[in-house]
Amino acid sequence: MSKFVYFFGKDVTDGKGSMKDLLGGKGSGLAEMANLGVPVPPGFTITTEVCVLYLKDQIYSEEVLKQIEEAIDKLETLNNKKLGDPKDPLLVSVRSGARVSMPGMMDTVLNLGLTDKSVIGLANKVNDERFAYDCYRRFISMFGDVVLGIDSDKFESLIEDKKKELKVESDTDLDAKALKELAERFKGVIKLEKGFEFPQDPKVQLQMAINAVFESWNNPRAITYRKLNEIDDSWGTAVNVQTMVYGNRGNTSGTGVAFTRNPSTGEKKFFGEYLINAQGEDVVAGIRTPDYIDTLGNKIPDAYKQLVDICQRLESHFRDMQDIEFTIQEGNLYMLQTRTGKRTAAAAVKIATDMVAEGLIDKETAVTRVKAEHIDLLLHPRIDPKAKLEVIARGLPASPGAAVGKVVFTAEDAEGMAEIGEKTILVRTETSPEDIGGMAAAQGVLTVRGGMTSHAAVVGRGMGKPCVVGCGEISIDTKSNIFMVNGHTIKEHDYITIDGSAGSVIIGKVDLIDAEINDDLKQILVWADNIRTLGVRTNADNPADAGLARELGAEGIGLCRTEHMFFGEDRIPAVREMIMAEDEKSRKKALKRLLPMQKEDFLGIFRSMEGLPVTIRLLDPPLHEFLPDKEELDTKLRELETSGDCGKIDEVKKVIQRVISLKELNPMLGHRGCRLGITYPEIYDMQVRAIMEAACELANEGMQIVPEIMIPLVGLVKELSVTREEVCKMAETVMAEKGVRIDYKVGTMIELPRAAIIADKIAQEADFFSFGTNDLTQTTFGFSRDDVSKFVPIYQKAGILEHDPFAVLDQEGVGEIMKIGIEKGRSTKPDLKMGICGEHGGEPKSIHFAHQIGLDYVSCSPYRVPIARLVAAQSTIEMRNAK
Repeated sequence: MSKFVYFFGKDVTDGKGSMKDLLGGKGSGLAEMANLGVPVPPGFTITTEVCVLYLKDQIYSEEVLKQIEEAIDKLETLNNKKLGDPKDPLLVSVRSGARVSMPGMMDTVLNLGLTDKSVIGLANKVNDERFAYDCYRRFISMFGDVVLGIDSDKFESLIEDKKKELKVESDTDLDAKALKELAERFKGVIKLEKGFEFPQDPKVQLQMAINAVFESWNNPRAITYRKLNEIDDSWGTAVNVQTMVYGNRGNTSGTGVAFTRNPSTGEKKFFGEYLINAQGEDVVAGIRTPDYIDTLGNKIPDAYKQLVDICQRLESHFRDMQDIEFTIQEGNLYMLQTRTGKRTAAAAVKIATDMVAEGLIDKETAVTRVKAEHIDLLLHPRIDPKAKLEVIARGLPASPGAAVGKVVFTAEDAEGMAEIGEKTILVRTETSPEDIGGMAAAQGVLTVRGGMTSHAAVVGRGMGKPCVVGCGEISIDTKSNIFMVNGHTIKEHDYITIDGSAGSVIIGKVDLIDAEINDDLKQILVWADNIRTLGVRTNADNPADAGLARELGAEGIGLCRTEHMFFGEDRIPAVREMIMAEDEKSRKKALKRLLPMQKEDFLGIFRSMEGLPVTIRLLDPPLHEFLPDKEELDTKLRELETSGDCGKIDEVKKVIQRVISLKELNPMLGHRGCRLGITYPEIYDMQVRAIMEAACELANEGMQIVPEIMIPLVGLVKELSVTREEVCKMAETVMAEKGVRIDYKVGTMIELPRAAIIADKIAQEADFFSFGTNDLTQTTFGFSRDDVSKFVPIYQKAGILEHDPFAVLDQEGVGEIMKIGIEKGRSTKPDLKMGICGEHGGEPKSIHFAHQIGLDYVSCSPYRVPIARLVAAQSTIEMRNAK
């Protein structure tokens, strides 16, 4: 027979702390405290299994009802009181308790069991009519709100009216007569709103309250909270029915919430708030202003000393910071809850390192206590939690951190404003590689279109710039230099704030908090490095990013995108000259101009990564991306025709013709990657020469340089063999010229499903594989990664997709293709080195998956390197514990 109800209390506790999945966090905590001999009012927990069954069928089995009835009998016997007894009633609280803490998201009912008759018995028993009717009016209003769904304002307004009538300020100033009148009025509200009388049978009250708490698992705020915190909808909540104790019995009574350490800073100091002569809801609801916990010792000293002792015991027992609730009834302390306390990012890191120093936990446990999002927050400026703000729109949280600046609509304006010291937010319909200067100059980027792997997102993350993309609510009017959203009109140079961690757009200036890279975080990452087996590299295209990534712990570069080097003001003319060339000779002339510039880039990057591998991807994007937008060219042509500048008119017309000739219906599947290198081998020849000349020169200076040349978008073995042969020929030529031998490698990106399927053959020509998961996701799903923001959010809301597959690696489809590629590639070369260089390399779930399928490393943007180091260690611990 299944057990659905677990009792807790002195000498009669069924459950224990390890039963969170079944009893929820609150129920398992109560059971464990009871087992430890901590004073806990007795009660029982109805399991999460019952919640799941009830929400499915809206009924309880006979066995569940029988076990609830037996638990009530046991509770009545233990207390020597009965529910509804007109002389000495048993009152209970009914509280939720999910296996993962969801503070304030689900419902609670206090003082259950009071009726018109039993309230009189309670008043006589305790010789305090005011206390009894204070409990009754609280219960009726809470029952009306939580169980019957009546707006709580309908009850609160009656309280306010009564206080005005009696000319008093606080609820505690209302006398017994006033509270008795309020109880009657509250019952009248229920009759008026629901058409039936407030129930006078405590068993009916209890069953209705249990139903309501179970149903609160699916209230809107709980659903939203679960979505934000990735909590499984199928878990359900437990319900805890517990004997009431009263903090509202006068000045020797009170109630409070506390933490065994400061949840904001992590400081090892008892932290919390309490109210004298109050019930728990008064503290959390903000009805009265609470006092700091350390002043409780002056008011109820014995109970305070006992509370501090118990909290120290609980923290030592659970080996983590505890969030506790307590009530003091006429000097006697009762513990109502203990659970792992929620904390800020800074506190999480400090508490983890402090507890290792105190001998409470080991280093592996400390590493598991810090979350990826904690590091993300600590490495980027963020919005001050005390700040008041008005969110006017939401997009995709493409690159974390927060930024404040004046709105500009062009990259040129962002650069111009930066030159005079003005901070800006670059607002674009979508960014292009030509916007790179403006993106670098701006504090952050906001786009109307684009997904999590759009140009703005990828470049923003690489630069460590806050970025919000795919904010489709925004409408930009470029002629008037304004954007409109949800009734707001934002003009050029108006201030806005963006939060790239939350995807929000905020009107005006908001106070920010600077990044905090402290010694505690460094220590956690050192421990993580000693644990992990998965390598961590970075995606970096310039010496500054490479140097930053190395400081943050990168073990090399997994992806250097050479095309990003082509967009500097000094080199874009040569790139366009190369594209406009009508024959090979003209192309080579332009490329000769680019060679020293590209070589200088590699010299800087190699120096930054001396002794570490640097994977350089040869030119990948289609050529049209390096030319101006056709609409811009058409506008320029009309202006020139108006002015009559014939010389420039012909030049612009020629560029337009070239743009038209290069136009492709689907450029992401078109003439790019190795296809470009095979069509125009002189482009790759120039790049390989630049790479090898830089490597040879630095080797002559005594540096160890480890170049890895990566050929993109291979789908046919012959594509790789032909291109590899050209690469090696140029490399050998340069080394012969320089008189230096460099140990270089030539590999490929696996970013097409066909490449993964024939990976055993491709491996014959490759020294390494790097999974380009952005394009592999695009070509597996048939999704355009720049357009998914139009429908993926709808898919997620409808439950068709759990995550944006460009943000979180699709393990079921894309992941299976990767497994095929790994298995087949290593069937040819067992030691073939493999990694991920797509944006998934910095996403925690994807990093876990990379570890599970046996990749050698992940590569991510510099600011995500510490996250990858942490998550890689957590993956090692998780897999070791699973064995």
